[in-house]
Amino acid sequence: MGTRGMVACSQPLASEAGMRILQQGGTAADAAVAMAAALNVTEPCSTGIGGDAFMLWFDAKTKEVTAMLGCGRAPAGLSLEA
Repeated sequence: MGTRGMVACSQPLASEAGMRILQQGGTAADAAVAMAAALNVTEPCSTGIGGDAFMLWFDAKTKEVTAMLGCGRAPAGLSLEA
C-alpha cells in the first residue's frame, strides 16, 4: 500500500528511476517512460526501445482505475483523435 505513489517492474534500479520521477513531481506516465528507458540498460535482453507498455493508474478525481494495454502494432490509419 502506498499513499504517495508506487511503481513496479522486474528490475530494482528501473523501479528506482520511476520512483525518483514521481518524487520530483512527475506523472505515472512519466515514471513508466523512465522505467522503460532504464530497463533498456538494466535488462537489454528482455526489453527494447519501442517495446510494449502495460499500465494501471488511479485517477483521484474520478476515483477510477484505468488500464492501458499498449502492445502490438498500431493500425496505419490511426489518428490522434481516435
